[in-house]
Amino acid sequence: MISVTQPFLPPQEEYEKYLDGIWKRNWLTNMGPLASQLEMQLKDHLKLNHLLFVTNGTVALQMALKALEITGEVITTPFSFIATTSTIVWEGCTPVFTDIDPNSLCIDPSKIEDAITEKTTAILATHVYGNPCDVEAIEIIAKKHKLKVIYDAAHAFDVKINGRSIFEYGDISTCSLHATKLYHSIEGGLIITQNADLLKKLASIRNFGISGYDSFSELGINGKNSEFHAAMGLANLKYISDIHEKRKALTRLYDEKLKGLKAFRPRWHQKANENFAYYPIILESEDLLLKLKAELDKNEIFTRRYFYPSLASALPYLSKLELPITEDISKRSLCLPLYYDLTFEEVDLISRLILRIQNN
Repeated sequence: MISVTQPFLPPQEEYEKYLDGIWKRNWLTNMGPLASQLEMQLKDHLKLNHLLFVTNGTVALQMALKALEITGEVITTPFSFIATTSTIVWEGCTPVFTDIDPNSLCIDPSKIEDAITEKTTAILATHVYGNPCDVEAIEIIAKKHKLKVIYDAAHAFDVKINGRSIFEYGDISTCSLHATKLYHSIEGGLIITQNADLLKKLASIRNFGISGYDSFSELGINGKNSEFHAAMGLANLKYISDIHEKRKALTRLYDEKLKGLKAFRPRWHQKANENFAYYPIILESEDLLLKLKAELDKNEIFTRRYFYPSLASALPYLSKLELPITEDISKRSLCLPLYYDLTFEEVDLISRLILRIQNN
């Protein structure tokens, strides 16, 4: 069986060394020394001034909306994981969907202004598959209309634009460190801002809004993470270069082997590096996608329709809205297996099988 993804795991003995320290200290959670160490090492690795390690990427989005005091309408993308939209609703705001760019698959900045009303307070955009949005265009729009900007950068670990971390853009950026991501802490997330005062507020929110032994500064949540998750993050971080290089090599092999496929790959931001988080293909038709997926399933090669269906038309708690580009792309998008332990022989097998199915 070949799964669509598998978590990277470091040598077991390296993780267990961190566990020895946890047992000796008997400090399991509440931002212990390993969680603090991970924050420091990630700031150094990503070249960031401010960063918080939190429970997961969804909580990070909730914290971002709360810290920025977002109300009313939030312009967002329908082509993303459900957490991008459900978080907006969970925080009592109204998601307003705009269509995506047919090449990058990120939110189309040219459509944002038409969606702005007197109730609009923010833009929440996703760097789809780690591919950066047009952050410069979004910044211009946000400044013009005095809107806050949050980036769901769940997939964008280690992505840079002109050598600058993607996490530096917007008022707040969030990242997922879930086990399925290229770099993970089993469960976890990051929240990043350039604003020191805002970071202080986020740190308080992460810890129930507690400001002192018997005082509270604001409405908070339990957004802390455990020492066990931090230990995995620390153990994995030393392998991040190896992870990138292996995923890059697998991606390039797919590119070579699938030249005859009736599909296209999303156009990557011209000023950004790739992080090889996913291998998405946009097939010629949904019929071809369904045909490929069914046959691959029979051969125990598992793919994922990521992202399908469109969030604008599929959620029972929102009015349905059909956005033509998103509807079309979501029906034709498929992510192929990509993970560190995937072999070159398996990529060759998958590619040959895909082309054979297409051509039969």
